[in-house]
Amino acid sequence: MNSATSGTTAALLDHIDRYLDGLPRRDGRAEDFGPLTLFVRGSAGPALHAQPTRGWSERGGRRVTTADVEAVLARQRALGVAPSFEWVDSSAPALRTAAEDAGLKVTERPLLVLPAVAPTPTAFAGNVPEDVSVRTLTADDSHLPSAVAAPHLAFAEIGTHVGEAGTAELAERVGTLTAEITRTADRVRAGRTTLVAAVRNGAALSSGLFPGIVEGVTEVCAVGTLPAARRQGLALAVTAALVVRARESGAHTVFLGATDATVARIYAKLGFRHIGTYLEAEPPE
Repeated sequence: MNSATSGTTAALLDHIDRYLDGLPRRDGRAEDFGPLTLFVRGSAGPALHAQPTRGWSERGGRRVTTADVEAVLARQRALGVAPSFEWVDSSAPALRTAAEDAGLKVTERPLLVLPAVAPTPTAFAGNVPEDVSVRTLTADDSHLPSAVAAPHLAFAEIGTHVGEAGTAELAERVGTLTAEITRTADRVRAGRTTLVAAVRNGAALSSGLFPGIVEGVTEVCAVGTLPAARRQGLALAVTAALVVRARESGAHTVFLGATDATVARIYAKLGFRHIGTYLEAEPPE
């Protein structure tokens, strides 16, 4: 990597770091634990997470320790929320070992970014079978419930292979997600979430979202395709449509954490490139 490329990557990682610090502050408060910051949701919804404190440099300060992680875990237990840490590896290289020593399971994900200079992948947004449409959903769209449910089935059967779960399982899953569907509709209505889905015959077969823009940066999240509907280019089309909408809404940089290297290669078709590693730490199942 030459110095110019390294400098560009460092700038992109800093943009992402600003986003990761700024976005959760919109949904809750930040509690200071020195090299770590715990975000606590201020209203109903899934628990937020802890991550390295922005601006805390292990080169200029001290390394994150197991004691730091355990202090945050104790606070999460006291709050009655699920223990969870999320971070870009380069922002705190010692955190991984500290989290593992505290008994957490760490999962790696390729960190991909579509920088401002990359073309908007408009053509991919329409590259789907003729009977499928890719659309941005409103809060009252009849496809929103299945769009919320589809990723749950997708992530329960990880991979790119064609799987078993189809529209029957999708309809059943919708019935178990009433609270999440309501929260998502409220966020879409308030303009805090943009939700895109690939739909066929009244059901969302694939969906994804971006939860907001911070200083021109946003993240594509929760892209998942119903296992029985895989291998049709739906997730790629949904992701492309999200990038289109994000840029229309003022984002210059879009990033995502891919499930694995195979999925990362798929997103590379849209112009995303690998710039680092995104880590998640939670208690073992």
